[in-house]
Amino acid sequence: MSKTISVIGLGLIGGSMALDLKKSGFASKIIGVDKSKFHEKQAMELSIVNTIMPIEEAIRASDLTILSTPVDASMKLLPHILDILPSNSVLMDVGSTKSSLIEKVKDHPNRKFYVPSHPMAGTEYSGPSAAFHGLFKDRAAIICNSEDSFPKAVHLVSEVYDHLGSRLILMDAEAHDEHVGYVSHLSHAISYALAVSVLEKEKDDAAIFNLASGGFASTVRLAKSSVDMWLPIFEQNSKYILPILDTYLDKLTEFKSYLERGEMEHLYEFIKEANRINDKLEKK
Repeated sequence: MSKTISVIGLGLIGGSMALDLKKSGFASKIIGVDKSKFHEKQAMELSIVNTIMPIEEAIRASDLTILSTPVDASMKLLPHILDILPSNSVLMDVGSTKSSLIEKVKDHPNRKFYVPSHPMAGTEYSGPSAAFHGLFKDRAAIICNSEDSFPKAVHLVSEVYDHLGSRLILMDAEAHDEHVGYVSHLSHAISYALAVSVLEKEKDDAAIFNLASGGFASTVRLAKSSVDMWLPIFEQNSKYILPILDTYLDKLTEFKSYLERGEMEHLYEFIKEANRINDKLEKK
């Protein structure tokens, strides 16, 4: 049976979910909610949502509410949504950090209607205009601490990801935050630092534009990601980001020392060791 779904936060993730859930027939109606009236207007014009409502009305009218705001906004909204969530409805979030959100509502009487999740998909773009069909296809989607949610709620969210074409993974929230810190959050931090380094050293904008190759573009691509989205992620997951940043800085120092001393044989082995990451990625 098709569902009425509210999407709170009409950016890349929320908008792309809305598009595919409508296309698959899982959603018969998508209600949009966003703090930006411009984004709400865009979402209507792009046929991402069927209608716009105030948040309280949207939640009460829905079988499922998808919270897809930046994680700092989700921290504020999550308890309020659970306060007014109908007893026959389910709430899921799609944020990149999980432990802080779960801790925030661990004692809420409606906690079991909430399913913490994280689709491992995205681009460097944001807003309704960034949304597109197929973003989640063949990508991992994580549900955290499923034992703390009602089985029917977990089943509904599992159906969502099935209709999006995602590979579902069940994981502990702390383990999620640790591993995502390694494979996602660190790469964004590095990309931001690389972009600032080049902007400080290279004062010729034309040189950046004309000489930047595919390698530079792909490495620095994430630096275009929204600061409003990523600053709260760094703050909430600093527990796991800081240690891996220390490891990264140690390895960068090691690389630099081999280069300074002309120890090319050591640098060769360093790079060969780095090449092994491809073996891990090909197992996906």
